Amino acid sequence: MNQSSRSAYGRTLKLGFVPLVDCAPLVMAQELGLFCKYGLGVNLSRELGWASIRDKIVYGELDAAHALAAMPFAATLGLGSNPCECLSALVLNLHGNAITLAHDLWLRGVRDGASLREEIARLRHDKTLTFGVVFPFSSHNFLLRGWLASAGISAERDVRIVIVPPPQMVTNLKAGHLDGFCVGEPWNSVAVQAEAGWCIATSAELAPQHPEKILMVTREFAEKHAEQHVALVAALLDACEYCAAPENREQIVTTLARPEYVNARREALLHSFSGEFDFGHDLRRTVPEFCVFSGEGVNEPTAQKAGWVLQHLRESGLCKTSSALSFAFGRQVFRADIFEKAMRLRASTPTVTQQNESKTEISLTRV
Repeated sequence: MNQSSRSAYGRTLKLGFVPLVDCAPLVMAQELGLFCKYGLGVNLSRELGWASIRDKIVYGELDAAHALAAMPFAATLGLGSNPCECLSALVLNLHGNAITLAHDLWLRGVRDGASLREEIARLRHDKTLTFGVVFPFSSHNFLLRGWLASAGISAERDVRIVIVPPPQMVTNLKAGHLDGFCVGEPWNSVAVQAEAGWCIATSAELAPQHPEKILMVTREFAEKHAEQHVALVAALLDACEYCAAPENREQIVTTLARPEYVNARREALLHSFSGEFDFGHDLRRTVPEFCVFSGEGVNEPTAQKAGWVLQHLRESGLCKTSSALSFAFGRQVFRADIFEKAMRLRASTPTVTQQNESKTEISLTRV
């Protein structure tokens, strides 16, 4: 997809991502030379959806990937795939999703969960409403089911939930195959701007501080290439900090809009960074932490964040052996110890500016 830099480790990493706003740390780390700063050579690989990410990690076609917080837990347990021990030493962001309903439901008078429940009751003998989520083991599935339940709607009896890759959500909504979805940005904003749908809730409001995307690797990779893994986490921590700074918004949005990355209009991408979110039908509301890339405690894969994932795997019934979802298992998958090593590496690594100044001094000395 793009040219990698030369690796000081003797091998170039293949790093996967799905076209979403929260792939920004991977994209900007490549564009800003942050991988190079830590001696890494990286090729980015754009993937359609999360099943592709999971399978390519499990079978070694990707070294690491932008992934859903629940994915390394599910892969390790063999939920939906062959079991493969996976882990994460980095949370890339919190929040970043929304629930969007079809424009047709607005025309039918739906304005909230209660009126949606009434519409489902009216349609009971004619049609079952269908909602899309991006992956069974995802915050999107957990959030949508929780929001429906809060309105007295059963995800099992009253509606149908199907899996759709993020970039295909809007197309399916327009075609009438979906009546709503829960997805990450910019695809909610794309639906709103196309007047195909309107947003009814954001993940920041539904589950404050929930972990969203993480960096996923196999345990084998983390052990065989420990130094490279730590360097990768350190580079992405730098990128997360860059993505959180308001002054970098324009450059990030312009970069993500490119065809090889998210391939969406700048106007759709901006809402994740501006703080003001367009819900559709002339409703704009400030959501201060719509998508959080950096800040105190944001990026560390803590036991608390693992606990959020495990709780929802348990409550959703997606893991039949609930005894496996223990505190010890959470610590096995979310590796705060590796995160700490990356933090120490960052502290001891000169910035790109300092590295350039050092090279200039060496050059002048030689002259």
